[in-house]
Amino acid sequence: MVKPWLENLNDQQRQAVVHGDGPLLVIAGAGTGKTMTLACRVAELIGKGVPPERILLLTFTRRAAAEMIRRASNMSGSSSAGKVWGGTFHAMANRLLRIYGEAMGLSPEFTIMDQSDAGDLMNLIRSELGVAKGKRRFPRKETLVSIYSRTVAAQEQLGKVLNERFPWCEGEFEGIREIFQHYTTRKRAQNVLDYDDLLLYWHALATTDGVGQAMAERFEHILVDEYQDTNAMQSEVLRALRVRNSNITVVGDDAQSIYSFRAATIRNILDFPKQYPDTTVVKLEQNYRSTQPILSASNEVMKQARERFTKDLWSKRESDQKPVLIHCWEESDQCTSVCERILGHLEQGIPLMKQAVLFRAGHHSDQLEVELARRNIPFHKYGGIEVCRVGAYQGHAGVFACIGKPNGRDKLVQDSVDAGGGRSEECSADNGRTAGWWRWRAGFPATEAGGMSAEGASGG
Repeated sequence: MVKPWLENLNDQQRQAVVHGDGPLLVIAGAGTGKTMTLACRVAELIGKGVPPERILLLTFTRRAAAEMIRRASNMSGSSSAGKVWGGTFHAMANRLLRIYGEAMGLSPEFTIMDQSDAGDLMNLIRSELGVAKGKRRFPRKETLVSIYSRTVAAQEQLGKVLNERFPWCEGEFEGIREIFQHYTTRKRAQNVLDYDDLLLYWHALATTDGVGQAMAERFEHILVDEYQDTNAMQSEVLRALRVRNSNITVVGDDAQSIYSFRAATIRNILDFPKQYPDTTVVKLEQNYRSTQPILSASNEVMKQARERFTKDLWSKRESDQKPVLIHCWEESDQCTSVCERILGHLEQGIPLMKQAVLFRAGHHSDQLEVELARRNIPFHKYGGIEVCRVGAYQGHAGVFACIGKPNGRDKLVQDSVDAGGGRSEECSADNGRTAGWWRWRAGFPATEAGGMSAEGASGG
């Protein structure tokens, strides 16, 4: 049988894809083709005769799961790959709880509330109990949600979580515990679950006699992406599902574990071989994204880790240009340096479309965006909203929210008149581009008919 999904794989990728039964740990360095490897493994399992509906593919985004399944379908030439159970931990928990939840008294028609709703419910309970009436400032509802989520995801006692993560809240231990107790009771009475409950109930079902075995036997193979960013509860769910069947493949990189603030623990990937005896470890080390000097520097950095899976990233892409480390005293110096290098590259014949600036989080680019705009260097931001547009979006949202309320339209007009009838400041070099914001007051300027002018509605 011709297997097109094996044709373009390197030796390590192929080893991971054709692995048979038993636990498999794939240590995938950055840029080594882990997405393709997982997609090819799905195609390989289906090609071997594993019913696609008996494959569980767990990823951190729906998009990632959809992309892997799409690739597997294209490579296998069969639409049956669409039957694979693919999605996030929470999405799969939602599906399974609606099938098996009645075994724990959970109605299939349960409702899921988001973090905002959870915070509102905790705030209501806090008011009803009167626990925030003391002289000390009681934790806000957002903090309460974070504390509760940490206790569930990390499987840690409330006292430990407060001591290590929220020490300023330790003095309110009893009040927080009482709120959580009522919060849990209220949810159960109303047939409501929050995001953390999805995993909590999934684990409870998986460890329940009878229904737990039925759920586990539903999946012949389980595949998990980004395993270095899973938390303790997710790891426990997987172990419960693989008590009688050890067919589990996890892919991750211990050097890319960055979500500890969300209760992710690097111990999951480091301890995987201990938790699953006879684990096969495959390392993907050939990088397809970077040049060798960059990878050599990365390898030296990774060597500093006290505990790790040893790997040596390499690439066929050679270059004489080595990475440069520039020390800047202030963020403004950093922005200036980046802009000067961009313009320097442009003078050397490298078009702007061939240059990129990477940053850790969307807001880290704020000052750089302002500097780029000041120098009239065009750019496009991927992931998040450009800082000069944030105010505009907030202004539109405020207008629509105001219009939707009783007498909101009249208030919108009055507030605009009170603000001087002017429209938003434009983000230009003359009147505020250096600030990086469009400042929206209460609304748009009023027309004689009491509505919004076309000029105001355009947002400037």
